[in-house]
This record gives sequence, C-alpha cells and structure tokens, in this order.
Amino acid sequence: MTLQTITTSQLSLETTYELLAHARRTCAERGFAACVAITDAGGHLRVFERADTAPFLTAGVAIDKAWTAASYGMSTSQWNQYMSEPTVAPLAQHPRLTPVGGGVPIIVNGQLAGGIGISGGSSVQDHEAAEEALRAMNLIG
Repeated sequence: MTLQTITTSQLSLETTYELLAHARRTCAERGFAACVAITDAGGHLRVFERADTAPFLTAGVAIDKAWTAASYGMSTSQWNQYMSEPTVAPLAQHPRLTPVGGGVPIIVNGQLAGGIGISGGSSVQDHEAAEEALRAMNLIG
C-alpha cells in the first residue's frame, strides 16, 4: 500500500497580521468599526481584532463568519443564498454556521488557506471590506 499525503496552504502569522491591517484600514475607510477574524483552512482562529467602538456581538459573529467561509471554501454571502434551498436549510441549525455577508475564503495558489470574517457594518459592507482586503494581498479566488 502506498501512503498518500495532501499538501495544504497556510498563511504565516506575519501574513495574517498584514491581512488584518488591510481589513482594519478598509473598514475605517468605509466608515465603520469592526471585528476582524482570520482562520486557517481548518477553521481554527489565527488572529482576531475588535475595534474600540465595535459592538460586542460582532466579535463572535466575525469569528463564525471566518469559520463558515473556511468550512466549504465559499463566502458567507453564497451560504445566505443556499439556505433558501430545502435540502440545505436544515444546516441553519448548526450553531456556528453564519450565512450573513462578511466571511470570505482565503485562497493561495488556487488552494483554500483559511477564511476572513468581518462584522460591524451591514452584510454588504462587511463582505466588500473582506474582499477588498484579500484583493490587496492577492488572496482571493
């Protein structure tokens, strides 16, 4: 029997902090205080930041948006659309699944490397800020 392995991508801690800085700047430019969470491809939290004036609820939401984006490698905005399908709707009962815009997968060389979650603005603002931060570092699929 031949043992097979799978190579995965992971951002360095330094790179995750750079992405966090881009996200912080993007949210500020858009005029809202936010929480930003970045996970690895397994959904494990790598970095997190809560702006001074971000509501406390946004902390858990940002983390779960990043987790949701990493779970299947698709944005939480896409999850929002899928939740209307009867075969997918039961997933709404999963405690961490967050089908609200603002979670986007991190893609490195075509491979899932994690998720970013932003919470603090509207779902559209959160989503756009996440995508803009990822584009700034060429980490979007």
